[in-house]
Parts: sequence; structure tokens; C-alpha cells
Amino acid sequence: MRLNGVHIEDTFAEAFPMLGTRLIVTADTPAWVQAAVVSMTGFATSVIACGCEAAMERPLPPGETPDARPGAAVLLFAMSKAELAKQVARRVGQCVMTCPGTACYAGLREGAPGSGQTIPLGNALRYFGDGWQIAKRVGTRRYWRIPVMDGEFLCEAATGTVDGVGGGNFIILAADRRAGLAAAQAAVMAIRELPGAILPFPGGVVRSGSKIGGKYKGLIASTNTAFCPTLRAAAPASLVPEGVESILELVIDGVSAEAVAAAMRAGIAAVVGLGAAGGVVSVTAGNYGGKLGRYQFRLHEVMA
Repeated sequence: MRLNGVHIEDTFAEAFPMLGTRLIVTADTPAWVQAAVVSMTGFATSVIACGCEAAMERPLPPGETPDARPGAAVLLFAMSKAELAKQVARRVGQCVMTCPGTACYAGLREGAPGSGQTIPLGNALRYFGDGWQIAKRVGTRRYWRIPVMDGEFLCEAATGTVDGVGGGNFIILAADRRAGLAAAQAAVMAIRELPGAILPFPGGVVRSGSKIGGKYKGLIASTNTAFCPTLRAAAPASLVPEGVESILELVIDGVSAEAVAAAMRAGIAAVVGLGAAGGVVSVTAGNYGGKLGRYQFRLHEVMA
């Protein structure tokens, strides 16, 4: 497949099941929302070392938040319910409750379409109130009001979960670093317009793609030598063709396989839009021969 002069390799991205949740963070101003979200999604790029993968799904105007204030939807994914619950409690407690004027609500509720079991949110944080916390019920929703030094932190009691997909990806091969970065940034902008998917790595882009294991004992992952341009002539089974000097990867987590496929389609379309004239040589994807993940996103089918 060739689109606008860009070769789309006949391969697939291999992804795996993850458990996810959506949280709604609000504050008095968009700046304080951003401060809370940046903090709570820090060090959340890969479950290899971070415990969870998280990023802002989209900003929310006051008309779309429970308390009619500026807000943001955040998606967090982990490999188990226990780990997701731990990461949510730690990140909300340390990064949202500490941020001036914030509140935190469930973006998924038990019983809603696509939602699964709940995990604690305010139920895990209420003890910080040292006995002064107050339970509040509005309709079917239960909250905790936790006293803090600028008033109170309002936090929904629990949040629902969703059976998500982690590790959707595609890899951009470009003539040089400038072209590769321009293509990756175009893809990031396109994907961030879609609901239900996030790009957990810095700026949405991965330059240090990895492979399983490595030369040194006990190493879980190491640099993906097959895609390192500087190792083209030295590494066995190099996949870097002549004329390619920069390779960048986008990793996508989503609330469903459909959300991941839509994000891949939008991102690759943005890359193809720059075309060969923009220095893009080809697009491929990372997989482990189908041995690791349940999901396979075939590039030709995604772009059909």
C-alpha cells in the first residue's frame, strides 16, 4: 500500500488487554486544571516501570463538567484492578487533592454502557479527613467532602472501570529528524481530537522504542536495535532502510479496540498527509509475532 508516496507496510500492531478508568478533574481555572492533570499523569508512560499509563483525554469546558467549572477528562490504564486502584488513589491523593481548588469525579460509573466494576476513589482518600470527612449523596452518586486548608476537596466515592486496550502503535520512518518529528506531531494533533484514546508518552511520541529482554541478565526491555538508524550496518536484522535517519513511534491506549483503531487511522492519515514530499518514507508497526497481545491492528485494514 502506498499513500501520497508513503509506503504502508503490510504488518500489524500487537496490543494487549488493560483495565482503564476515566476521571474528571475540575478547578477554578483551566491553569489549575492543567497543573493537577500534569502532576497526576507524570511518570505514567509505560507499565514496564511506571505502574500505569495515563494522559489527558481532552479538556472539558464548564458546560461538560459536574460542577460547571473548567475541567479535563483523564484516562488511566493498568494491568490489573488492584494496580489500577492503587495508582488512582495515589495519584489523585498526591496530585489532585493537593492542587488548589480542585475536585475529582468519576468519568465512568458502574452500570453505564461499557463500564465494569468500580474501584475506590474518595472511598480510599476519605481517611485523610481524620474523622472530619462528610459523606454526601446526590441522586445515585455518592461523594466525600474532605476538609483541606483552602476549604474542602470534593471527590466522588468510586469510579467505574472499562476493559481497555494498551499498546496500539505505529512507527514513522523519515528521512531526517525534522521530518520525523513534524510527522509525529501531526499525528499527535489528529489523535488528540478523538475521544476514548490517549498517547501516554512525552508529547505523545516515543523515541526509545524497546524490545523484550536484552543482552544483560534481568533486563525486562532494551533498545529496539532493529529500528536504530545508527546501528543499520552493525545490528543483526536491521529494519532501517537506506535514506531513513529518524524513526519515531506512537503508542496508543484506548477504552476499546475500536477507539485504538480509530486513533491509529487518524494518526497515520495525518502522517500520510505530509507525504513523501515532507520527508516521510514509510509507516510500520511493532509486534511480537502475535505471541504477546490478544489484539492485532493490521495497518492495511486500518487504512482501508
